[in-house]
Amino acid sequence: MSKAKQLFQQITQTNAGWDALALRVPVGIIFAAHGAQKLFGWFGGYGLEGTGAWMDSIGLSPGVLMAFLAGATEFFGGLALILGLLTRPAAAALAFAMLIAIFSVHFENGLFMSNNGYEFGLALLAASVSLLFSGAGKISLDRWLSRN
Repeated sequence: MSKAKQLFQQITQTNAGWDALALRVPVGIIFAAHGAQKLFGWFGGYGLEGTGAWMDSIGLSPGVLMAFLAGATEFFGGLALILGLLTRPAAAALAFAMLIAIFSVHFENGLFMSNNGYEFGLALLAASVSLLFSGAGKISLDRWLSRN
């Protein structure tokens, strides 16, 4: 077996059960929706230009590039979680995005969302890290791909 095939099997292999499915679908929906706000302006978002201007204003420059990177990670990472496709790499990218969001935007405001704190980002970080360890679980493309 080639090293590339071995690595692919390690990434997609999962023995997780229904618990991972119950976590990845709603978390994937949340991430995909937030990414769509940044990328496309859907769901009341500001799109790339508006999000980029805001990111520039908080020191994440160049803003449009940062908005694109954050939005693409959230949108495509969220879709990957929903499908259970390359769940571990998607979860790693999403966890990294949440660390950036927590420490560049929310941390100084304390824990609670009512003060624009980091509690929601922390919950999404925890879910992402959990999926990074467990893999996709049942009813996932990863499970199907790792068996073929």
